[in-house]
Amino acid sequence: MTGRAIYVSIRIAAPMERVWQLTQDPALHARWDVRFSRITPAAPLAGGGTRFIYERRLPGMTITGAGMTIGERERPDGTRTSALRFDSDSRLSPLGAGRGYWRYRPDGDDIVFTTGYDYSPGWGRALDLIVRPLIGWATAWSFDRLRIWAETGTPPERWPVRSVLHLWRAPRPRAARCRRRPANRRVMEDAPTTLHALVHP
Repeated sequence: MTGRAIYVSIRIAAPMERVWQLTQDPALHARWDVRFSRITPAAPLAGGGTRFIYERRLPGMTITGAGMTIGERERPDGTRTSALRFDSDSRLSPLGAGRGYWRYRPDGDDIVFTTGYDYSPGWGRALDLIVRPLIGWATAWSFDRLRIWAETGTPPERWPVRSVLHLWRAPRPRAARCRRRPANRRVMEDAPTTLHALVHP
């Protein structure tokens, strides 16, 4: 890992169960997250959690990888977390082995949805100086796409839109709506303890 972990946080005006459903269901997750084309659950893990296979289709190639995730539903303050580890054996992948978390924190009627993750560069550290900001931007853009879906019911497939009329009416995801720096702590110091229970996928 590099120590320059990616951090993204967004406020979503929707119930906890709605945000949890849209992020924890692999089929729904792949619809709003531009980093993935498909996420397929595999065998459950002993002690809880799930293994999954992911892919990202690009012109002329498909990048694949595997991961493990475990979600925590109950905390006294109402916060939930989800931890994951992932890796890709594809030489085309800009991301190698990585680990991260999602945090769902109730704040009034809203949910503050936050991620922190880090990875080993798949294309080397020099190219990662370009790749990492792009991955961070894609994460933030996807988080706002999720927010629009959770708040308005507008399916993520409505954007990109296909006509001028839709462009005028449809909500537009913007990475700038997300917070990109943690307030006080280093990103991975805030990871849930469940992350340590996950082994390399």
